[in-house]
Amino acid sequence: MAKILIAEDDRKIAELERDYLESSEYETVIVENGNQVIPELKKGGYDLVLLDIMLPGCDGYEICRRVRDETDIPILMVTARAEAVDVIRGLGLGADDYIIKPFDPFQLVARVRSHLKRYTRLTTGKGEKSSERIRIKDLVIETKTWKVWKEGEELKLPHREFELLRFLAENPNIVFSKEELFEKIWGFDYVSDAATVSVHINRIREKIEDDPSDPQYIKTIWGVGYRFEEPK
Repeated sequence: MAKILIAEDDRKIAELERDYLESSEYETVIVENGNQVIPELKKGGYDLVLLDIMLPGCDGYEICRRVRDETDIPILMVTARAEAVDVIRGLGLGADDYIIKPFDPFQLVARVRSHLKRYTRLTTGKGEKSSERIRIKDLVIETKTWKVWKEGEELKLPHREFELLRFLAENPNIVFSKEELFEKIWGFDYVSDAATVSVHINRIREKIEDDPSDPQYIKTIWGVGYRFEEPK
């Protein structure tokens, strides 16, 4: 049974999330203050965090950064703020996805299920077949051990970044739209796909490219999408 940490100061929303998740056979724990999140996660056993942005004590952005320093489990941000800058900020700090209040509880459960399924597949090596190692110039992607190396130095990529990089590297010279990438990696379709994919691509470029402003591995095909290439 997967265990989910709900970080939400609105008790009614927290209990709604808890009830729907537990009815889907997930174990949940609720914390109402941002300062409780990291100590609770350090107890171990958690598989996903539902993280409200506007928490007392420590806001969701700072918590997201600290959680990502501690663990690679999925972070699903829950926010009443739909502005693009807020979404991009959360994704840029390492969140995997977000959902806007008020939300459909069934959609929330579907999102959680999708993230847990993909995280489990990635970390256990179960699922679709792929080569164990992809080598492109000085970049090495080890698909079974979930590691990426650049010029002999190991890079830290959260699981969504890793999965996106792996998919592009396994399908070189093919242009994928943001919508296609979102469906392939996140597994569902909704209006946040463009911001989510763009932010994750930018984060990957910051790690694998010598000059992220002039990328050699992941090319932007303006008006279409992205293409993975071997640097010349």
